[in-house]
Amino acid sequence: MNTHKLLMIPGPTPVVRSIQDQMGRETVAFGDPDFVKDFKELVEDLKVLFKCSGEVFVVAGTGTMGMEMAIVNTLKKGDNLLIVSHGFFGDRFIELCKRKGLNADILSSEWGDIVPVEKIAEKLKEKKYAAITVTHVDTSTGVSAPVAEIGELMKKHPETLYIVDGVCSTAGEPEYVDDMGIDVLLTGTLKAFGVAPGLTMIWASKKAMEKRRTLGDISEYYIDFDKWLPIMKDPSKYYATPAVNMVWALKESVRMIKEEGIENRYARHKKTGRAMQKAIEGLGFKILAKPENRAVTLSDVIYPEGIDDAKFRGLLAEEVIIVAGGLGPWAGKMFRLGHMGNIDKHDMISVIATIERALYKAGAPVELGKGVGILQKALME
Repeated sequence: MNTHKLLMIPGPTPVVRSIQDQMGRETVAFGDPDFVKDFKELVEDLKVLFKCSGEVFVVAGTGTMGMEMAIVNTLKKGDNLLIVSHGFFGDRFIELCKRKGLNADILSSEWGDIVPVEKIAEKLKEKKYAAITVTHVDTSTGVSAPVAEIGELMKKHPETLYIVDGVCSTAGEPEYVDDMGIDVLLTGTLKAFGVAPGLTMIWASKKAMEKRRTLGDISEYYIDFDKWLPIMKDPSKYYATPAVNMVWALKESVRMIKEEGIENRYARHKKTGRAMQKAIEGLGFKILAKPENRAVTLSDVIYPEGIDDAKFRGLLAEEVIIVAGGLGPWAGKMFRLGHMGNIDKHDMISVIATIERALYKAGAPVELGKGVGILQKALME
């Protein structure tokens, strides 16, 4: 019998009923007074939650669009940019910058490790950079960058904008725009916010908005800050039709975050993430990211000897647990397990129990119930 699929990839993440209900509402005109009020409240809530005294943009699109939006509104052709990459998605900035005609230098880490802050500091002394990009959590490696520590470093380089890709971290790992010296923070709805794919959110500091002003007209149209700013200040105005139902869905997610408390949400992600990682390791898997650099929103799980990737993920899928395959050099050697957003302990226990059964069916030595026991103990500590 088919049952409900439990989506445990690094995004999209499971969408709870109250958010689904908002997506299923009867659509209204973008100028509907109630919708305008909801949209305006959402923008203000996002500013407050993530401590941004600048501007927030909520635009229909993906996280990749957010990356491009961050670049084109703060940099011009010929500018120097430092890309700090911890994997596949950090590298995505490279092509974006080539197309924009930027002079990009890249600091890359071994997959599973981070670029030390000291190396970033050394690089920043070599030349003047208009901006630096850092992916907070790269889903290809499961690594979490020390964005607060890098933010402290950036205070010594006020001429350089600090751009943070928070697609797999925002609302799951601590991020505060003003406090951490972040100039542009970008994310999407589909991961730690627990909403379906569809919206990009960008927080821009006052310094970033001033930089946009100095650029004048840019060649990009839809993703121009200047086109969207009047709408963010007064959503009754028209530029391009907003994704009405997605805005409502995000508003419900933000309501849930406010109810939980943002710090409590961060603590919950840390507790559940570490519990899942303990259980996974207890079953004989390894985790790609080093313990001191591990994200709490997902884990990149390396197979024990003799486990076939396609077969193993197929066994999980038979029991409607969906995980993602590895990327780059780790394709076929690991799977990626998301544990962020609005998943609860029942989801987590189901996942670990299913992983145990998949190991058993694959012929691997496994003590059934061991991973579940480790998980439950860690959750109750």
